[in-house]
Amino acid sequence: MSGTCSARADLVNTEWDFCPSTPAAILFAVLFALTTFVHLAQGILYKKLYSWVIVCSGLAQTLNFIFRVISIKNPTNLGDYTAWFVLVLASYILSRRQKRVAPLFTNAFVYMVMGRMIWNYIPDAKIYRITAWRFSTYFVILDVIALIIQIAGASSAAGGGSSKANHHQQVLIAIHVYMGGVAFQQFFILVFCLFAIQFHRTILQQVRQGVEGASSALPLLYAIYAVLLLITLRIAFRLCEYAQGFQSAIPRHEVYEYCLDSAPMLVALLILNVLHPGRIMPGAESDLPSRKDRKAEGIC
Repeated sequence: MSGTCSARADLVNTEWDFCPSTPAAILFAVLFALTTFVHLAQGILYKKLYSWVIVCSGLAQTLNFIFRVISIKNPTNLGDYTAWFVLVLASYILSRRQKRVAPLFTNAFVYMVMGRMIWNYIPDAKIYRITAWRFSTYFVILDVIALIIQIAGASSAAGGGSSKANHHQQVLIAIHVYMGGVAFQQFFILVFCLFAIQFHRTILQQVRQGVEGASSALPLLYAIYAVLLLITLRIAFRLCEYAQGFQSAIPRHEVYEYCLDSAPMLVALLILNVLHPGRIMPGAESDLPSRKDRKAEGIC
């Protein structure tokens, strides 16, 4: 194994306890780079400034796989990349086990899109008495809280301990912190779904009443459902992965990571390419008004 696998060439100093696939990492780096470029182009084409959030999500995933390739080629020197991964909020290496916080950017984008859908399709721009602009703000803040918790786990794992036993305990605690952040993320998604379902019911009522343009919201809403389902699949995988701490064999079989983590996030980005909110809600008038504009128009 060590003779044919560059990541396992030095069994004493390597950070890898299995032989990762370089072609798979390169393939996903290219695929994420392509969808990220398309999202950047769509944001510019449709003049939607908030598209930078989904671009960051794709960029983070792309960087993750670029650094994965680097770490496979340089398996004894992952420490230099850990801090960089944390700083760019793209991903980080927890010892030889990789995690990603990039899906949180995808979550944030979905929350921002729903806020704009409420503004464009709901007459009083409210769902459960929460206005469109506050809706986006509240859920993005909740998303950031989950992000901070996960980053705290990453930073703790990167610190290292004074001894091997202490380091093991520190990384174990970091895993628990990370899983807590992931659980918070899923809880916020479930709360968001309650608002999305109410929005869905309102749109269906408008369609039955023959309100012009109401049906155009449905494809984008279904896309949001699909993206959240894919993120939930990824979250369930991450929770199962380390539910037993270091005893899990899942991290040593990267096929699970590619099928239940990377592939779902790639498909989520592609769905948002096909049903980009800038195409469905075009023009400056579809954007949320600024606080100054709301005050000028007497909107609370």
